[in-house]
Amino acid sequence: MKSVPVWIWYTAIRVLLFAVPLAVLLIAGVTPWISALVAAVFGFSASLLFLRRPRESMSSELYAARHREKPLTREDDEAEDAAIAAADEPAAARKPAAE
Repeated sequence: MKSVPVWIWYTAIRVLLFAVPLAVLLIAGVTPWISALVAAVFGFSASLLFLRRPRESMSSELYAARHREKPLTREDDEAEDAAIAAADEPAAARKPAAE
């Protein structure tokens, strides 16, 4: 079984760090826009303090994905390129030669 990617785990925790304080403040009867503002500040602060390792892991994965030595190739890339080239050939053959 594969483990959950870091970015999904990090995003879920960040959403919880916002949603839980928001729900508590709304249940307590605080004005909705003040509740949202306080929950956003709390979620941002808590994620900076407690989620350093997941954030660094996610950023290193993103950096590695953007700076690969060799581009990622899939098994069907060559077949797709051949199909596109074959589809373009008849169109090129139908064009009259410029005189």
